Amino acid sequence: MYWANPNWSRPMFQPVWSVSYQQALHLMKEAVQGETNDELFYDELIKLAPNAEQASIITSIRDDERGHNHMFRGIFRELTGQEITGVSNEQYQRVDSYVNGLKKALQGELSAVEKYRKLWFSLPAGIYKDTVYGIILDELKHASKYNYLITLNLT
Repeated sequence: MYWANPNWSRPMFQPVWSVSYQQALHLMKEAVQGETNDELFYDELIKLAPNAEQASIITSIRDDERGHNHMFRGIFRELTGQEITGVSNEQYQRVDSYVNGLKKALQGELSAVEKYRKLWFSLPAGIYKDTVYGIILDELKHASKYNYLITLNLT
């Protein structure tokens, strides 16, 4: 689903689901501002894991997410000269079971892919676009790991 721009203010065949520069900055802020709840969520899942192997998988995902937040903060700072401040207004909801937590995590990873894809399309070619692409690939990898964990715990 592409559109041809007769004014050439954007590249030809710009996807219609891309976002403006200001929206992209807002998406980066959102990605970082929810990190407190994300940390609580991952820490709780790690504690609920039935064995060390599963805890280790979730720990590696959590550590990747910390790196993503650091990258988004750096991109935002370089583009705007400002730091991302503030936290999400969302109230943290505790995990009611390990499997439900895994399912929630899987949905979160897939949702992040959709959000970051919009962001990716709004960036010009270069290091920022490449960085966001790497983050998208990590989110897909995380989704695969959560699928694996869900399968282990439902059989």
